[in-house]
Amino acid sequence: MTDQLHFPPSFVWGVATSAFQIEGGASADGKGPSIWDTFCRTPGNVIDGSDGDVACDHYHRYAEDVGIMADLHLQAYRFSMAWSRVQPAGKGAWNEAGFAFYERLLDELDRKNIAAHITLYHWDLPQGLQDEGGWLNRDTAYHFAEYAAEVARRFGHRVKTIATHNEPWCTANLGYGNAQFAPGVSDVRQSVQVSHHLLLSHGLAMKAMRAVASSAELGIVLNQWTADPATDSAADRALAAWEYTRSVQWFMDPIFKGRYPVDALRGHGANAPEVRDGDFDIIRQPIDFLGVNYYFRSYCSAEDPPRQAPAELGTTDMGWEIYPIGLLELLLKLKEEYDLPPIYITENGMASADRPVGGEVADTQRIDYVKWHLAALREAMCSGVDVRGYFLWSLLDNFEWNSGYAKRFGIVHVDYATQKRTPKASALWYRDFIDSQQR
Repeated sequence: MTDQLHFPPSFVWGVATSAFQIEGGASADGKGPSIWDTFCRTPGNVIDGSDGDVACDHYHRYAEDVGIMADLHLQAYRFSMAWSRVQPAGKGAWNEAGFAFYERLLDELDRKNIAAHITLYHWDLPQGLQDEGGWLNRDTAYHFAEYAAEVARRFGHRVKTIATHNEPWCTANLGYGNAQFAPGVSDVRQSVQVSHHLLLSHGLAMKAMRAVASSAELGIVLNQWTADPATDSAADRALAAWEYTRSVQWFMDPIFKGRYPVDALRGHGANAPEVRDGDFDIIRQPIDFLGVNYYFRSYCSAEDPPRQAPAELGTTDMGWEIYPIGLLELLLKLKEEYDLPPIYITENGMASADRPVGGEVADTQRIDYVKWHLAALREAMCSGVDVRGYFLWSLLDNFEWNSGYAKRFGIVHVDYATQKRTPKASALWYRDFIDSQQR
């Protein structure tokens, strides 16, 4: 399938990671604690009882990891900064040793001619801010803007893009809606208010970064999906409509239309957020790019128990249906509904139960997964969707949040006992595919 796929010469091929999932160095060189450090300390929060104290030890092994990227002929690397590494309390003094780590990483990427794409926030809020209310406290949005401006001032001339947030849906709904993620709150009304403060912080950060001399493209990364009714019943169709409006449109409409979707506000009812005058003017800042993370569709069944998706192409080790056509359908739907900037597919990938055999990891299902999604992506581009790059999730097996180390998303296998890195079959396939696009 991908043998016949040809992307534009300017198309960017990369991989993605996040700070808490790979860095380790939890208290190294003045780093402050984050809400995920705290969350991991409570028994039962992480399935295997693990934490991010060491993770992939990328904090000390970054040069090796960049070398692996170069060996795989990758053109771009998307990573997040740990806010509490560069500002331990989330406000106040900057930690120069923390910034120095990211300087070293950028230096190494420069040496290998790999473009850097930074995400400012990938769920690891400094615990000091959480102690003052976290994202439920409106002041956190203003602290975030100060952090964003400082990063843009220091690194805006060295990186290709800066994204404010990664998947604010997860921060709000998994962190505050069902306690699955840090900080472990289960309160729907709080989750909806948090989503508003996240959007507000995005807008404030965009304004703050625009005020700094920076050549970086600025945007946000949203996890998105289509919502399909399991049957043609009125109940299933209504459930699918609600899922799409409360998840995708809830974050897209404020950014691109300056309002929340009416159906979502109606559905939230008394849980609707407090919005102050001028908030939407702040949120609706022009963005240079939109990052789209796609893993699966939402299959909506009102039956009890709900119908399961047919999963004709199988499921991942997370139990997620493999549904590549959903990426095409999503991108076409977004193009129809919004006046979009250029798009990057900032995450796409799968977990599989990878085991080294004879020094090799034959993750053939992951290769098929990527092939199918690239075919869907190319079809979307041929239909007029302006996509500029693809970032495979993830470079390394890593700490998979509340699943701990049991789920492996990497194209490079990590033996956590020894920290040995072994490129999987998918990594070698991806290298060869990237090479094929340069001919």
